[in-house]
Amino acid sequence: MEINKLKEELIAYSKEIGIDKIGFTSADPFTELKNRLTKQQELGYQSGFEEPDIEKRVNPSNLLEEPRSIISIALAYPSKMNERVESKKGERRGIFSRASWGLDYHHILKDRLQKLEEFILSKVPEARLKSMVDTGELSDRAVAERAGIGWSGKNCAIITPEFGSYVYLGEMITSIPFVPDTPIEDQCGTCTKCLEACPTGALIQGGQINAQRCISFLTQTKGIIPDEFREKIGNRIYGCDSCQTACPHNKGKNFHFHKEMEPDLEIAKPLLRPILKLSNREFKNQFGSVAGSWRGKKPIQRNAIIALAHFKDETAVPDLITILENEPSAAIKGTTAWALGKIGGETANAALKKAKEQETDIEVQIEIEKGLSFKN
Repeated sequence: MEINKLKEELIAYSKEIGIDKIGFTSADPFTELKNRLTKQQELGYQSGFEEPDIEKRVNPSNLLEEPRSIISIALAYPSKMNERVESKKGERRGIFSRASWGLDYHHILKDRLQKLEEFILSKVPEARLKSMVDTGELSDRAVAERAGIGWSGKNCAIITPEFGSYVYLGEMITSIPFVPDTPIEDQCGTCTKCLEACPTGALIQGGQINAQRCISFLTQTKGIIPDEFREKIGNRIYGCDSCQTACPHNKGKNFHFHKEMEPDLEIAKPLLRPILKLSNREFKNQFGSVAGSWRGKKPIQRNAIIALAHFKDETAVPDLITILENEPSAAIKGTTAWALGKIGGETANAALKKAKEQETDIEVQIEIEKGLSFKN
């Protein structure tokens, strides 16, 4: 089949199946990206969630034999909820970042990519294809940038002219030599609003992030969060959108194209105290369908405890004391001790003093001392 005709048909089909933007690029190595990734590794700025083999991240020929091109896709997600719910005294709520509203985007993009694969194979049965989303080896952003989906913003997100940076990305390496699209020129200019908005200074400079300081990363870790970041996390229980909401290119961008991306209010902005008591099964039932559940229950519970401390929610003290007395996890127990100190009050203080006499874990002991040191 003639390649240009196939490309046109593929673009038309992508719209039919709910792909909001599609772009094509060569399967050449990402040489500039390799330099950036090597530098990030040397500086210790990586999150540790990435594919560790840099060669696999930058060279498509390591992933598919004789690749000729890469197809990049983008799906726009909502930036605002259709319903509103307030976080009020006694009913404090946490927040999941927008990328974790609705059904886990990995499933949504894999579905679209699979449909694209089936379409291509119906036209070119001998084609070789390899699709991936986020957890794959290639950098979604590097592919999308080169395929003309958007430019790489100073906030390290792909910014599209149509949808801002509120897009999920996926890609497919192919053995078909599609004609590459033209990359979009950078439109960030002298703007530094995202850098100024980052609560922890994780954005070192435009296009460079220290993932170890990024709230989105920190909310996904499993240990005790370093002191300097706790209060800056606020009521975020998964992810962070500060560098996106500050971006002028995202102003007024709010798309509700995909039913499966619509947020369930009680999941996207859940009550905090019930999270503390969830069993593994209950957690899976409530949050298992969203991307933010991938690290399991404990990080979300720890973040909920930090959020309750942020609100100084005295109604949570009995629940927190129960955790302090019964929780086996040092990270949860230690965070709870700190939170009780932050909230304060005679009951919380008495529980911390009692725990100090009984606690044997050094990490938890340190947090108990911190809790007792707060002057409320």
